[in-house]
Amino acid sequence: MRFPLSWLREYVDLPAVTAHEVADKLTAAGLKLESIESVGYDIKNVVVGEVLSIEELTGFKKPIRYCSVEVGEAAPRWVICGATNFAVGDRVAVALPGAVLPGGFEVGSRKTYGHVSDGMICSARELGVGDDHDGILILPAGTHLGADVVELLGLRDDVIELEVTPDRGYALSIRGVAREAAAAFGVPWRDPADVEPPAFTEEAHPASIADPSACDRFVLRAVSGFDPSAETPMWMQVRLVRAGMRPVSLAVDVTNYVMLELGQPLHAFDRSRLTGPIVVRRAEPGERLETLDHVVRELHPEDILITDESGAISMAGTMGGLETEISGESSDLVIEAAHFSASGIARMSRRHNLISEASRRFERGVDRELPLYASWRAVQLLVAFGGGTAGAGVTDVSIDVEPPTITIPADHPDRVAGVTYGRETVVRRLEQVGCTVTGTPDAGGQEGTGGASYPADVLDGPSAAAGLLTVTPPSWRPDLTDPNDLAEEVIRLEGYEKLPSVLPAAPAGAGLTEAQRLRRRVGRALAAAGYVETLAYPFVGARDLDDLQLPADDARRRAIRLANPLSEDEPLMRTTLLPGLLKTLVRNVGRGFGDVALFETGLVYRPEPGAPGKAPVLGVDRRPTEEELATITAALPRQPLRLAVVLAGERDRSGWWGQGRPATWADAIEAARTVAREAGVELSISADRHAPWHPGRCAALHLGETLVGHAGELHPRVAEAFGLPPRTCAMELELSVLEDALPGPAQARPVSAYPVATQDVALVVPADVRVADVEAALKQGAGELLESIRLFDVYTGAQAGEGNKSLAYTLRFRAPDRTLTVEETTAARDAAVALAAERTGAQLRGA
Repeated sequence: MRFPLSWLREYVDLPAVTAHEVADKLTAAGLKLESIESVGYDIKNVVVGEVLSIEELTGFKKPIRYCSVEVGEAAPRWVICGATNFAVGDRVAVALPGAVLPGGFEVGSRKTYGHVSDGMICSARELGVGDDHDGILILPAGTHLGADVVELLGLRDDVIELEVTPDRGYALSIRGVAREAAAAFGVPWRDPADVEPPAFTEEAHPASIADPSACDRFVLRAVSGFDPSAETPMWMQVRLVRAGMRPVSLAVDVTNYVMLELGQPLHAFDRSRLTGPIVVRRAEPGERLETLDHVVRELHPEDILITDESGAISMAGTMGGLETEISGESSDLVIEAAHFSASGIARMSRRHNLISEASRRFERGVDRELPLYASWRAVQLLVAFGGGTAGAGVTDVSIDVEPPTITIPADHPDRVAGVTYGRETVVRRLEQVGCTVTGTPDAGGQEGTGGASYPADVLDGPSAAAGLLTVTPPSWRPDLTDPNDLAEEVIRLEGYEKLPSVLPAAPAGAGLTEAQRLRRRVGRALAAAGYVETLAYPFVGARDLDDLQLPADDARRRAIRLANPLSEDEPLMRTTLLPGLLKTLVRNVGRGFGDVALFETGLVYRPEPGAPGKAPVLGVDRRPTEEELATITAALPRQPLRLAVVLAGERDRSGWWGQGRPATWADAIEAARTVAREAGVELSISADRHAPWHPGRCAALHLGETLVGHAGELHPRVAEAFGLPPRTCAMELELSVLEDALPGPAQARPVSAYPVATQDVALVVPADVRVADVEAALKQGAGELLESIRLFDVYTGAQAGEGNKSLAYTLRFRAPDRTLTVEETTAARDAAVALAAERTGAQLRGA
C-alpha cells in the first residue's frame, strides 16, 4: 500500500513527526515498512503562467510553437514548445531559466529552432505527476499567475509504502492506515467513510443475487447528466500517481480514488449499455467475456460474474467487461459496490492470472458495511467534478449475515504474552480496533454465539477473577475469529517491544536419550578420525540408482515417489545415503580438494512389500479413527537411521616426511568399527558381494546374526558413472540396529593394578580362511584372562606353504586380582591355539 503522508494527515491529527517516525510506529503496530520516498523536493523555480500568444513555426518535421507566456514578471517570456493541446489564455506550468525538474534536469535559456527559448512549458510527466507526455499540463483557469506550482499542486511529499499481510486487508486503504496511525500515536482521527447517504426508497437499477455464496451485499447508485470530458482534479491525479496508479478519466479515477481512500473497490458501468436487471451469479458452462484488457476469457463454472440480460458484463471484483466500459460519450453511469466472497475472488483471479488492485482487496476481506457509503462518496465526487445529478434511488441487495462473537477470558492476552495488562487495558484496546465488548465479572463458562468459548474448568485462578468478555469484531476485520487473534491485537497495540525476554524453564529430568547420546558420540569420533559431516537432500533419481549398478530386483530400487518434487531429476525419496555423499565428494574433488573423507547420518525410506501405495487424505473436522490411523501407518515406509562414509585420495598425507598412504577398503571397515566402539558393540566382518562395492573388496558388517551394513571399495563402474576418483571407498550401516543393541548407560571398566602378560602366536591357515574366524576362535579359547588381541602381520610367502597364509597375533593377558604366572598365560595361549586349530585348521608356524 503506497500513500502520500499528506493524505494520511488529512484524517489523522499527527504531531510534528517525520515520515520515518510514522513508519516506525506503523511497523511496531504490525504494518511492515517497505520503503519511504521523498518526492518533489528537487523541483525548483516552476511557476504558473498564462499563454498570451502562439506563433506556429513552419519548416519542421513536427509542430513547433513559439509562445509568449506571462509569468507575473515585468515582461512576458518567449518559450519554444512542441505540444498542441493548449491555447491562448490557458494557465500552464512554466519552468524558468535556472529551474530544476525531477531527476536533476536543469532548465536554461537556449537557442533552438531559430529562436531563443527562455524556459520550458511542462507536461505532467516532466513534473513527476503522471505518465502523460503528449500534452502540456493545463491548470485551472483563475490560478494565480507566478504562483509556485510545487506548492499549488502539493508536489512535495513523502510517500510511504507498507507491506500488507493477507490478514490485514483493511490496511490497503487510507482509512485503515489512519485508524492504525491514530492508535499508534494516541491522537484523534476522522473516518473518511463517515458520510451520511440520503434515504432513498426506490431502486437505482434493478439487481439481485443469485448465489449467496458468491456475494452477500450488492449496492448500485446512478449518476445522470455526467460530463464525460470533465478533467480529473489535479490534486486527485497527484494522489493517484503517488499511490502508484495511473490517471485515466474522471469516472475511473474517482472509483480508484475511493478504493484507495476507503478500501472498497468500485466499478462504473455505462448505463446506456446495460440490458435489463443486473444479476450476480456463477458462470455457466461455455460462457465467455471480453474484459477491459481486450482479452476474451473462457469462464470457469466457479467464476463470480456480474451479468445482465445480454450475459456476463464483469468478472466480479477483478475486471470489468469491455461491452459496458465507460467511454468518452458516457453521460449516465451506474456505480457498483459489493461484498464478494474472498476465497471466490482469490481463486478466480489466480485461475485467469488476473491480479488487480480490486482483487487484492477482495481476497483479503473488505468491510461488508462499506458499499453503501463508498458508493455515495463516489457519487458525490462524480457530481462535484463531472456535473450531472445523483440518481434518486439506491439498490441495496443484502443477504442477512449473523455477526460473529468471540468469548474470551479478560486475562487471556496476559497469559499469552506473559505480561499483566489488566481488564481495562484489554477492553480499551479491543474497542480501539473497533470491537464491541461486553463482559461479566464471573467465570460461569458462558459461550458467545457462533464464536470460540472457554469452559468453566479452564477458568481457574486469575481467569476466574478476571471474568469473561464477549467480543464482536468490527465488519472491517474478518480476520478476527479466535481468542488468540484478539490477544494479538492487544499485544501489538500495547507494543511488542514491551514484552520481556524470559527463557523458558527446562522441565525437570529431561535430557538426551541414549540414542541421541550415541549419535553425538559417533559424530565426534568420526570427526576426530578426520571425517567431515555433510547434509544432503533426501531425494534421488532413477539415474542415481542405475549409476550404483543396482540389480533390477534390488530392494533399494523400490522407492517412494514425491507428489510434487523439487526437481524432476530427483523425484524419489532416498533408499540409501550413498548418492548424496558421492555427489558431494565429486563436487569437492572438482574444486581442488582431492583428499576427502565425508560422513552423513540420516533417514532412508524403505517401502514395505505389500504396503498401500498411497495414504488416505482425511478431513480435519474430527479425530481419525483407529482403523484410519492404522491405514496411514501401513502406508508409511520404514525409516531406519543410517550412517555412511566415503573416502578418496590420501588417507595419510604425503610430505617432507615421506610418501603418504591412499585410502583403502580397510579404512572404510575401520570407520564401521569406530562407530561400533561408540555403541559398545563389536561387529564381525566377512567377505561379501553387494552393489555398489567391488566384488573382491567388499565386506559385510554383522552384529551377531544381523546384517547391519557393508564397507569396502566401490566398483570401478560406479566410480566412472559418478565421476569419482579411482579406488574410492565407502561404508554404510544401519545405526538404528546399533541403537537397539545399546547395553544401557556406559559403565566404566575396572582398571587392574596388576601387570600385563604378552604372548605372540603365528598361525598358518589355508588362504581362504577368514581372519575374523581365526580371531573369534582365539578370543573364545583364551578365556576371561584375555584383555586384547591384535593382528600385526600377514605373510603369504614360501615359508607359509602354497595355498596358505601366516597370521601373527599379539595376545595380552591380565587378571584383575593377581599377577599372572607364566604357566597361566601359557595355558591360556595354548587353549586359544587349540580352539583355532579345531575350527579353522590353524597350525603354529614352525611347529
